[in-house]
Amino acid sequence: MDIEVLVIGGGNAALCAAITAKRAGAEVVLLESAPRESRGGNSRHTRNLRYLHKKGNSFLSGPYPEEEFYEDLMRVTKGETNEDLARYTIQQSDNVGEWMQAQGCQFQPAMRGTLHLSRTNAFFLGGGKALMNAYYATAEKLGVKVIYRAEVRELHIENGKFASATVAVDNLQQKMSAKTVVVASGGFQANKDWLKEHWGASAENFIIRGTPYDTGIMLKSLLLNGAKAVGAPTQCHAVAIDARAPGYDGGIVTRLDCVSFGIIVNKEAKRFYDEGEDFWPKRYAIWGRLVAKQPDQIAYSIIDSKSIDLFMPSVFAPVKADSIWELAEKLSLDPGLLEKTVQEFNESIVIGNFDPGELDDCTTQGIEPVKSHWARPLDSPPYYGYPLRPGITFTYLGVKVDQNAQVIQENDTPFENIFAAGEIMAGNILGRGYMAGFGMTIGTVFGRIAGKEAARYVSNT
Repeated sequence: MDIEVLVIGGGNAALCAAITAKRAGAEVVLLESAPRESRGGNSRHTRNLRYLHKKGNSFLSGPYPEEEFYEDLMRVTKGETNEDLARYTIQQSDNVGEWMQAQGCQFQPAMRGTLHLSRTNAFFLGGGKALMNAYYATAEKLGVKVIYRAEVRELHIENGKFASATVAVDNLQQKMSAKTVVVASGGFQANKDWLKEHWGASAENFIIRGTPYDTGIMLKSLLLNGAKAVGAPTQCHAVAIDARAPGYDGGIVTRLDCVSFGIIVNKEAKRFYDEGEDFWPKRYAIWGRLVAKQPDQIAYSIIDSKSIDLFMPSVFAPVKADSIWELAEKLSLDPGLLEKTVQEFNESIVIGNFDPGELDDCTTQGIEPVKSHWARPLDSPPYYGYPLRPGITFTYLGVKVDQNAQVIQENDTPFENIFAAGEIMAGNILGRGYMAGFGMTIGTVFGRIAGKEAARYVSNT
């Protein structure tokens, strides 16, 4: 098989690379480790992406300028980012929605309950699975050869240059040579043994929100071949999800967005963090790590009837009770301790003007941790509770890249013909924290760059 650009991965970044390289004239083969029915990696569970745009349209309610975008990113990462690459990513996302539409993507206005995102984020009609189906259809129409159940087990790299890959297709092993390779195979979050190396036994209680195929084989192969690592192995996109979710592939419907509207307690019925620190899309991805640090990696969201219709619900029904005592019993919490926590919280509230769409003045006083916004008494039965577990979306340990998406070696020079895009290099930009839709931004921007540069390399050799 005469391959010019070999793309390893089957999600958004991989498809963006494959389509771009093919449109530039290269012969492209894409290897997806999942079967066809599970194709798309974590991208099939997404619903939107964030991108730079100067004005609103039929699915975006207003402009999202560069400086605001950059400030939002700096706020969530707390400066733990490659600022040049971060700025470059934002700039290269300028009106990327138009390119996506040309590849078959369709958008829709933000749905009710998707707080504070109607201006900054574009929502996919039909969600991430529809987006992936559209991209696959476009890629195949262009002539990209897609091979499913293709697990790449090893990269063969000599003197800073990719030569071939050992690939098992339906468990039949073969070697594939190519002029250049784009690695877009995700993080290592589905590899529980690797997670345990850094998190210890607590990783057993983590739920993997997305694909079970992101086991980090390519990340490990690149690192063993001298790629420079970036990002901490314990940093990740980790949200609080319903503890009743399946171990893998539960997707976005298991996420809980009610945190801002009540209190969160651990198994000892104690609050442990400010539930109203900032707008939810800028804080939801810290809650997985917060829950991971609690005893037995479990927590509980407690709200009352005033808040039950303010958020997109989980696919699982909440636990419902007519009193806090009864709710505690149903959640296997100490009823007396939970009643005490709720009473102390209620008594601490500074009454203000509640507004779920703004950083309002409903706060607490004389209690730790404070609740900065959206603090209202839990006093209107029925009461509702959701059990929470850490839900890992993707890990931030990855490989260093430059603006051409070339993977950097430990000696700080780029590999000649190895490019990376998506979660495997997101740690260059996301040193910590997250904001909604930004993983898709990174994958789209660097997928397109990697595809363009890979095709350029082919044409010049």
